[in-house]
Amino acid sequence: MIRLPLYSASSSLPFRINHSNIQANVLRSWNAFSVSAARAKSSLTHVDESGDAHMVDVSDKHPTLRTAIARGQVRMNQETLDLIKQDGIKKGNVLAVAQIAGITGAKSCSQIIPLCHPINITKVSVKLNLVEKSHEEPLCCSVDIEAQVRCKGETGVEMEALSAVSIAALTVFDMCKAVSKDMRIENIRVVEKTGGKSGSWKLNE
Repeated sequence: MIRLPLYSASSSLPFRINHSNIQANVLRSWNAFSVSAARAKSSLTHVDESGDAHMVDVSDKHPTLRTAIARGQVRMNQETLDLIKQDGIKKGNVLAVAQIAGITGAKSCSQIIPLCHPINITKVSVKLNLVEKSHEEPLCCSVDIEAQVRCKGETGVEMEALSAVSIAALTVFDMCKAVSKDMRIENIRVVEKTGGKSGSWKLNE
């Protein structure tokens, strides 16, 4: 009969335990489990079963009429807004240039956002409104931007609408930055969409 030595908590072991390695191995195992669980539960269509990014295959979808509306704003001071109103910005007519830039942004969306499909857009409209507010704040005024995009296709145009608003806002900033560097682009969001499998949706604002 072979007798094994007994060790108490106070006894010294005949071998050394590397606690750092144990902790590292446990952490690696937990991280691997967490990643696998996240991938299994994930419903993101731009991620495949192995967790890699890919463009969604929309070949089996039926084309439907789709629309999306997005909004955003460029906050600025009163002086900058007055210069825009008076066409006093040296680079030119801010609203006209930003409007064209927004339309171009919608049409160029798939070249900017890697996994967006090239879409046959049928309509893009970009509106810019000057807004003055009475309360006293450094950035009390704004250029409010709204973009509407339409298409008849297999996938939605939310990203195209967001691109239109974003590029229009960046253009306003670029044209006015010589007179005001504290402008702020904010609150860019989709406010409405129609068409497709998920149907219509509208943001409660």
